[in-house]
Amino acid sequence: MIEKEKKNSSGYYSARGPVRRGSLSRGPSGSHGVSRRPSGGRPPLARAPKAAQAPEGEAPDAIRFIPLGGLGEIGRNMAYLEYKNEILVFDMGLQFPEEETPGIDFIIPNITSLEAKKQNIKGVVLTHAHYDHIGAVPYLVGKLGNPPIYTSKLTRAIIEKRQAEFTNAPKLNVTIVNEGDKVKLGDYFDLEFFGMSHTIPDNIGTVVKTPVGNIVHFSDFRIEYDDKGEAKGLEELRRVGKMGIDCLMIDSTNAEESGHSLSEKTVEKNLEELFKKAEGRIILATFSSMLTRLGEIIKIADKLGRKVVINGRSMKDNIEIAQNLGYIKARKGLIIPAEEINKHKDNEIMVLTTGAQGESTAGLMRIINGDNRNIQIKPGDSIVFSSSVIPGNERSVQALKDNLSRQGAIVYHSKIIDIHASGHAPKEDLRMAMESINPKFVIPIHGYYFMRATNAQNAADVGIPRENVLLMDNGQVALINREKAYVSAETVPAFYVMVDGLGVGDVQEVVLRDRRMLAQEGMLVIIVTLDRQTGQVLKNPDIISRGFIYLKESQEILNDIRKRIRGIVSRIPRRDQDPDYLKTVFRDQISQFIYTKTYRRPMILPVVIEV
Repeated sequence: MIEKEKKNSSGYYSARGPVRRGSLSRGPSGSHGVSRRPSGGRPPLARAPKAAQAPEGEAPDAIRFIPLGGLGEIGRNMAYLEYKNEILVFDMGLQFPEEETPGIDFIIPNITSLEAKKQNIKGVVLTHAHYDHIGAVPYLVGKLGNPPIYTSKLTRAIIEKRQAEFTNAPKLNVTIVNEGDKVKLGDYFDLEFFGMSHTIPDNIGTVVKTPVGNIVHFSDFRIEYDDKGEAKGLEELRRVGKMGIDCLMIDSTNAEESGHSLSEKTVEKNLEELFKKAEGRIILATFSSMLTRLGEIIKIADKLGRKVVINGRSMKDNIEIAQNLGYIKARKGLIIPAEEINKHKDNEIMVLTTGAQGESTAGLMRIINGDNRNIQIKPGDSIVFSSSVIPGNERSVQALKDNLSRQGAIVYHSKIIDIHASGHAPKEDLRMAMESINPKFVIPIHGYYFMRATNAQNAADVGIPRENVLLMDNGQVALINREKAYVSAETVPAFYVMVDGLGVGDVQEVVLRDRRMLAQEGMLVIIVTLDRQTGQVLKNPDIISRGFIYLKESQEILNDIRKRIRGIVSRIPRRDQDPDYLKTVFRDQISQFIYTKTYRRPMILPVVIEV
């Protein structure tokens, strides 16, 4: 028998208690076993009860499930299944930077545990074409030996176009799969794909049949409803459930949201009514990957006699791909170049643009700042935000709305009218999906810990025993077979890997800590010139401040710092005045002195010159 771990406060079996945001924990070997945000001086994560593990000498015949990202953040989705010497990978997503990762372009999964056994990877399944599931492909696929990728037609087109932008990246080995297709990988993995509704076409879930159990890996999903309010797609889920599912991995992003998904038809109807009332131009901002909705918006624009202008590189690329594949249909002449916008009346124009999250370089911000030579904000423009706000972007989106309003635009968003439907199922739809699949075990994935803990309660509400629900963190290892599923004591590296410019993984915690310190406290450069023979200070030490104090108005503290520097030098014998040692003493003692005077800790950069 396997000894079970203790239950946490929610009653679920977990290797760790609730994850505190901002912590960085280490696995038992000392490697970073669980990916967390840099600590930024916050208290460390409290140790939770030890995970359940097999008694000594027992090696259960089980599938190993290892999440490398997506369990503790929004984005960076990647996980793999391992059975004997064969591995199946799901997704390679990126995460957008946060306040605590200043200057970083992206955060991608850590694949250290996979690189050493990349020859065992039989395939990669990409569930859909959102960047939080595919964005890391150009950075990772080559390091994993360029394994075969199985995905849908639209996803293939988008990842291949992006891959071409990376000159040293390998050509992808992609096989297109459709709903109902079956693929055998190696000796142990039999895959069957099924369709799932989301905000982008060609979204697929996967049934993985193995010798020791059947696993279902959900993509991001929602349940769509018809005009009568009847749920669509449940028959497909029930069909999957009849295969005998031992473990379900299910999206948790909207697990706390009550009720059912808002129908996309309702969103389209509300958008059309809003467009009819608009007297001037319409500028609609959304994600460039929301191709299902963008296709319907283009149809509505045609119906209302408006020409469509596409603004933003990623949106242009994605819509062009969707048109080539037949997912978006637009008659000739409906979509016009931005250069022709002034050839038409304002009430005949609709602009579709990126930048709904307030990104500084995205299409909408360039319009607002006057950097777009063809499109500028006019009083009376209707600005429509048809998207949700990604957690962490609230402040930048609010600033965006303020800026638009100051320029005379009329701003509409989903809090005042239903013009956005999330692509993630809320509480009642998650319960319906779990009831339809009827798994023995459930692992909530995709989301922060509190989202996944809520989804664990959703599972309990439909009758799945609490001990059969596993709450994991990135880097932990679950063992699953038909009889049992539990989180082992093993961990693998899953800490953040930063992409900063051309550098991948070269920005470490110490660099981020320095960036945060500079942003919060500023810096002070101290330049001390010493006589090489006597060790005496030759002239008044120079002090340069950036982001700390205004030098012209702070002469008193500057004189105190110079006095302190002379005192430090006079107390150190000449034979001990090694420049590196002096820098360390200056840094420590001046930092402490400044803190006693200001209660602030700027970065101290001492420079010692001997002449």
